[in-house]
Order: sequence, then structure tokens, then C-alpha cells
Amino acid sequence: MTQAIRIVTYNIHKGFSQFNQRMVLHELRDQLRGIHADLVFLQEVVGAHELHAEKHENWPEASQYEFLADSIWEDYAYGKNAVYPEGHHGNAILSRFPIVSSENVDVSAHRFEQRGLLHVEVSMPGWDETLHCVCVHFGLFSKGRRVQLSALRDRIESLVPPHAPLIIAGDFNDWRSEACDTLAHKMHLKEVFGAIRGKPACSYPAALPMFRLDRIYVRGLRVTAAEVHSGRPWSKISDHAALSAIVHRAQP
Repeated sequence: MTQAIRIVTYNIHKGFSQFNQRMVLHELRDQLRGIHADLVFLQEVVGAHELHAEKHENWPEASQYEFLADSIWEDYAYGKNAVYPEGHHGNAILSRFPIVSSENVDVSAHRFEQRGLLHVEVSMPGWDETLHCVCVHFGLFSKGRRVQLSALRDRIESLVPPHAPLIIAGDFNDWRSEACDTLAHKMHLKEVFGAIRGKPACSYPAALPMFRLDRIYVRGLRVTAAEVHSGRPWSKISDHAALSAIVHRAQP
């Protein structure tokens, strides 16, 4: 049996509960740690914000990704996407294994939505090649998502060897499952819930998920388990449910 890798993807809503009623970073960190993930793909992560520390008593001094990674995930990467006068937010990947390269690619379709692809390579113990990981947060409009899917496909086909293990995870905002046509059918990735249950999982809203917005796609990896983390307490710390999966390196 090859080494099991536990993956999580989660839109953390900038560390606030649904409708921005409460700052929930400490609760969020506790719940994430309880999954015991090796790789965490995060969206809507605040890198800096000058005003939040003044308004919220327990606002961490470090960035949100450093605060969440602290003492559990030894390495991390952050991709700054949305920039505003008070600070910025974007995507992040937390890893128990060394991240050997990281690049954030701007795939914004228009000036009203700043979006990026955070692409890292992870050195896995005992593997003869790196694990490629891409964290995504696509736009709200179908035209922009198609542009972003095309940019993702171009990057994978030009920079990731066909035999290299690959994970693409995040918030696809994909109400119509258009991503599956590109990623599963054209690029030969497997969606983890599709591999286990026959179709992607519902992940939004977290209290009672009805829409399949968040996904985990893999290539060169065998899926053995997948789980939706919804309802209480998850519904109290973000509007999205967290998704997790267990994968193993596929034998050649």
C-alpha cells in the first residue's frame, strides 16, 4: 500500500462567518486541524488587512495563512489576488511536506473580480518526482470561468509532465459542471467524489449543501475516500463546506 495523502479544500470566507457576523479564525483553525490533512487548499485567505486588527480583539498578528499553518503545516504558499486600500486576499496552500516551487498566475477575466491560480510543486518523501498542486478560485460568471479554465488547461499542458501526479482543488463557482468537461474528459483528471460516488459533492451553502461549487480533481493518484464537512460546526465558520479526500500514488 502506498502512502496515504489527505487533501482538504476550503473557501474560508476571509475568516468570517456567513453574512460576516463573527470573526471565526480560531474556530476555523481548530476544525481544520481535526481533519489531519497533509495538503490544504484555501480560498479567500486574507494576507493583510489594516483595519481588522482594530475591530476584532483576537485578530492574529500574522497573516491568516501563517496563523492557520502554525506548528501543523510546516510549509505554505500564498497567492495575492484581490488588492484594496486596507490589504489583500487570495489563495493559499498549506503543506506538511516541502514546497519546492510556487507561482501565482493572474487569471482575472475583468477588473471587478481578481482571480488567480496558485501553482506549487511539493517534494513527497520517497517519490521520484514532485507533486503538482494548483489552488483555484474561479469567477462568478460563466464567460470568465471559461477563460480561467482555458488558462488552467494551458498551464497544466505546458508545465506539468503528463506522467506527473497532479491535484487541482478549490472553489470553481461551477454551477453547471462545465469544469468537468475540460478537466475530466479532456485532461483526464478524476474528480474525487465522482470516483467514489459517481458525481461531485454538494458544498454550498454549508448549512445544507445544494450546489456543487467546490471540487478536488486528481491525476496519477488513486482515490480511496472522500467526505463533505458540512452542518454544525462548519456552517458557523464559513458559507462553504470543506471537502476532504484520501488519495494514494497510483502504481505505474
